[in-house]
Amino acid sequence: MGKSIERLNAVTTLKLVGVVIGMFVFAIYIMPPMYTLFCEITGLNGKTGGQYQATEIKVDTSRTITVQFVATNNENMSWGFEPTISSIKVHPGEEKEVRYLASNPTDRQMVAQAVPSLVPFNVVEYFHKTECFCFNQQMLQAGESAELPLRFIVDQDIPPQVKTITLSYTIFDVTERAKLAATSN
Repeated sequence: MGKSIERLNAVTTLKLVGVVIGMFVFAIYIMPPMYTLFCEITGLNGKTGGQYQATEIKVDTSRTITVQFVATNNENMSWGFEPTISSIKVHPGEEKEVRYLASNPTDRQMVAQAVPSLVPFNVVEYFHKTECFCFNQQMLQAGESAELPLRFIVDQDIPPQVKTITLSYTIFDVTERAKLAATSN
């Protein structure tokens, strides 16, 4: 009887370990692309689009919009990450540049990815990034710091009731994912 209980415990333990491994695989490799697709389809979470190619744009000097900048770290990210300014006033159609500061205080090389979000959500189609550190992963050596540029234009067709936009970036540690991608190429 003792051996059958031990065998049952061993089987249960193996099943639980399998479930935990499955949860990690789902959370790390399957959920992020599903979330991105969901946000693209629904427009939820204020996810911004890719790089914008500016054409001849007229600046609307009769209006001013405040753009606020926020930076947060994912709970597993140890970097320092912050905008150099908390807000800026822009005229619709005017291209502006701001910078974020990133620093790697660890004793190892790390790779990060910043994910943007806009509030209010209905301004996503009116906020255009012409250059952004969020387009690429950022690698910093141990103890290294960098200024990360962001160039953007608030479209002159933005609804007149919008007076403030908040652009938030969350930075994630993607070091292991970057290593896996490098070894698979």
